[in-house]
Amino acid sequence: MGPGGLPALLGLACCLLLLGGSRGLGSRGTTRWPWEEEQGPMAEGEPWSGARYEAVKKHLGAVGALSKQYWQYLTCKVWQEGCEEEQEEASSPSPGWGLPLVGQDYLEILSAWYCRFGGCCQTGDCKVVNNVTGLAADLNGQLHGQHLAKEVVIQAVQGFLQTPQPEKALVLSFHGWSGTGKNFVARMVASHLYWDGMKSECVRLFISLFHFPHRMYVDSYKAQLKNQISETVQRCKQPLFIFDEAEKLHFGLLDAIKPFMAHYDSKSKVDYRRSIFLFLSNLGGNTINEVALDFWRAGRAREEISMELLEQRLRLELQEPAENGYAHSHLLEENLIDFFVPFLPLEYHHVKLCARDAFLARGLPYTEAALDEVARMMVFVPKEEKLFSAQGCKSVSQRINYFLP
Repeated sequence: MGPGGLPALLGLACCLLLLGGSRGLGSRGTTRWPWEEEQGPMAEGEPWSGARYEAVKKHLGAVGALSKQYWQYLTCKVWQEGCEEEQEEASSPSPGWGLPLVGQDYLEILSAWYCRFGGCCQTGDCKVVNNVTGLAADLNGQLHGQHLAKEVVIQAVQGFLQTPQPEKALVLSFHGWSGTGKNFVARMVASHLYWDGMKSECVRLFISLFHFPHRMYVDSYKAQLKNQISETVQRCKQPLFIFDEAEKLHFGLLDAIKPFMAHYDSKSKVDYRRSIFLFLSNLGGNTINEVALDFWRAGRAREEISMELLEQRLRLELQEPAENGYAHSHLLEENLIDFFVPFLPLEYHHVKLCARDAFLARGLPYTEAALDEVARMMVFVPKEEKLFSAQGCKSVSQRINYFLP
């Protein structure tokens, strides 16, 4: 929508707003118009005097002039047009009403609303929504079997966003088997922190084997990665970077991103402390599964598994010599990881919940028998206990196609 598409609509809105004076919408009682303050109330059916007519004419003229001011203000704010004219008018005294505060509030709301759909936000500020309440609700309702991941992600993100001046970027390291919810949570974080979710210009997703497939080009990848992160940090006050298949990320690429994750250097021209980094890795999955299996064999609920126990086990595994130059050991050595986020293996009833969600997402009816049939399609391990889904919930949404008419 260009600057020529709204004048009539905005002028009408301004007239309705201003003719109503300072009375709130839906307020009760007899409306007193501005000219009644000057001429006094008029009995019903009484003919208008010349003085009253001139008073009304004066105020309607002021409304028209102010509507023009509103439009100039909006076009300056949103489309960066007419700003010079507005500055000239602001420097000279103007007769009639001034720009009321409530009008400024409405224009700021309208400007922000337009920015949601337009490209007027140079810094991406209006694309950031930070809906932590919605994130917590969706994690609790849609992420199954992951009490630790829910708790850590919500506390870490909420605490980071509430800190006025964080010392460094937030770095979370997701660990667990494939299909346990790592990508699901990463995308959910993006969808609740940014208006456009994963499509936001403030969100960058890097998949190791897709974006950095060849070792011989590591130096080239480093330069490209550094430029992309730097440009995103400069464009967005709160960027989100997701590195999937992080176990396959070459440690040499870490040199390109370490400055953005380390403690803030006041000499830097760009403030990257509001950045969020998510590393998604299958590494540590076997260690997490062993702990879950031990608890099950001991007759203890998986909800009793503590973060302290799993983090200690994960650190021991990740600190082992990195195979093929894997980057995670270097992240630990540099103390760049703020929180480990373990994803437990999923059991039979968790897979059924995933199947239920998949049916509901498509608006399809389901039965308990259908959910059981979907769950039985999955492979469960270990061989003796058949306790954990080897694929998690990864292929559940595809398997319900079997039940389509």
